Amino acid sequence: MLDGKRILLIIGGGIAAYKSLELARLIRRRGGEVRAILTKAGQEFVTPLSVGGLTHDKVYTDLFDLTAEADMGHIQLSRDADLLVVCPATADLMAKIAHGRADDMASTALLATDKPVMIVPAMNVRMWEHAATQRNLAQLIADGVSVVGPTEGSMACGEFGPGRLVEPDEIVEAIEAKLGGTQLLAGRKAIVTAGPTHEPIDPVRYIANRSSGKQGYAIAEALALLGADTHLVSGPTALGDPRGVKITRVETAREMLAATEAALPADIAICAAAVADWRADTSTNSKLKKDGSGAVPPLSLVENPDILATLSAAGPKRPQLVVGFAAETDDVIDHATAKRVRKGCDWIVANDVSPGTGIMGGDNNTVHIITDGAAEHWDPMPKAQVATKLAERVALALTS
Repeated sequence: MLDGKRILLIIGGGIAAYKSLELARLIRRRGGEVRAILTKAGQEFVTPLSVGGLTHDKVYTDLFDLTAEADMGHIQLSRDADLLVVCPATADLMAKIAHGRADDMASTALLATDKPVMIVPAMNVRMWEHAATQRNLAQLIADGVSVVGPTEGSMACGEFGPGRLVEPDEIVEAIEAKLGGTQLLAGRKAIVTAGPTHEPIDPVRYIANRSSGKQGYAIAEALALLGADTHLVSGPTALGDPRGVKITRVETAREMLAATEAALPADIAICAAAVADWRADTSTNSKLKKDGSGAVPPLSLVENPDILATLSAAGPKRPQLVVGFAAETDDVIDHATAKRVRKGCDWIVANDVSPGTGIMGGDNNTVHIITDGAAEHWDPMPKAQVATKLAERVALALTS
């Protein structure tokens, strides 16, 4: 529930704006309070009268409204709210937020706020996939903005693809999770692994992969938002610490295993790290050098410990739910299904990291959830949204 939570709803100009009316109704139905800023473009699709009728409050439209601005309305609005929700977030609004523009009531309130911001994008598929929009999306995520959607489907323009607004009931669930209104995992302990591992060959060289750690970090934060006591074990990344999460940073697979085992017992273990399968049998403290002969020094490899299989093994410390990841380049579902059985985990989150997908190191993901005898396919979405959806799925599995 959203009892007493104050939402500032910013309505952008797109055909999906009509769904913001249902969103306002649902927020109030769940005990929240709603104030709305309706952009000039948004007024082409819904009216201040209809928005005000559902929010039961004044609707703000004009930055230069003398009555509102006598009290610095754009600042007061942005500070009074517990959460700012932009729905629909058009390509133009996303660009304004990402670049810090402030030329109307909505963008000024967003720049003046000291509260969390959530955007719910909706636009034509070509606009969503455009490099400029994806750059802006990456910047918004880096700035800490929560992103819900878009989903894939048919659009008013007649095209099909990602860009469709998430349904209002799902948006409300995301708002509740963001504000901690639904602490479904309170009292539970979670361990998440993330990022690559670096396996040294000599003091300057190592074996690694292209994992950025973004998906694992997002999952750790999403679990914490649902109330879980979350411990993130991270390989080397360039990411800041996720909010509300205890973090242990490691370099190698063996260090990651030791840190993960030290964090037990736990109710949940999600192994999102891209752990190196092999390491050099022996590493040297001196840099390997070419001697001019053309001879290549031998590099003997040994297998690294299997963290997922170790956590999945039966025993008193086995977490109630163990989730692994499978980054595949071909036959994704078949290989992931076989991996789940081989490792003994409960679920596998599979994705295609073939060249050209942009998933490894990128901000978006397309995943398939492999459980006992079933495969559930999720639409392409930002990694932050994958994390939220997965955390909610975990909570449902543990509480049902």
